[in-house]
Amino acid sequence: MFEPEQESEFDVFTDLLFNSLVAISFLFFLAFAMINPIAETGKIDPKAELLITVRWPDNNPNDVDTYVEDPIGNVVWYNRREAGLMHLDRDDRGMFKDVIVVNDQEIANPLNQESVSIRGLSDGEYVVNIVQYIATTSEPLPVQVKVEKLNPVVKVVFYGTIDLIGTGDEKTAVRFTLADGEVGDVNNRPKSLVSLTRQDKSSDPNGAVMDATGLLPVPQAGGTAQ
Repeated sequence: MFEPEQESEFDVFTDLLFNSLVAISFLFFLAFAMINPIAETGKIDPKAELLITVRWPDNNPNDVDTYVEDPIGNVVWYNRREAGLMHLDRDDRGMFKDVIVVNDQEIANPLNQESVSIRGLSDGEYVVNIVQYIATTSEPLPVQVKVEKLNPVVKVVFYGTIDLIGTGDEKTAVRFTLADGEVGDVNNRPKSLVSLTRQDKSSDPNGAVMDATGLLPVPQAGGTAQ
């Protein structure tokens, strides 16, 4: 009678290694399947086609306002923060009530910046103006203006510095046209947008606007706005 052939140590090691690989593969698949998909929701997906950024020196008390007109005549400004597909994301009033809260403490925010986002593109001309709402000195105020087209890649349409001089000073930073998503005719021919807001009765029930700044008048005590 023949004795049964004993399994070699090599075969035992091979079986053990194979079973270990199977177990590891299963655990890897299980871990991959249980990956939390919530992390994907934290991804920022900006819904903007154009981004306009206006900045002036940090800690400067002057107030600068941004006005933007789209091809069909909508004008976005501090008193109409949304018009058509345009939105004034940030209205900065210099150092007036410009604070941030850190660890339950209010800290002065030195950054002076406004931004306008445009969520959809229309063929035609866009106009970007800046207005010095409040001037605390007679010195020129340098204001940086940047216009970016975001899709399909980021492209700087305009970047430059414009000096504002005195309260109510309005200057056209840039005008440009869009045709089938392509930018053309970039220039800075002057065009007043503040005057257009004066004509916009929907900004105020009385259609009243004060001075070149576009400021709505404050109602007097015991009466109506003058």
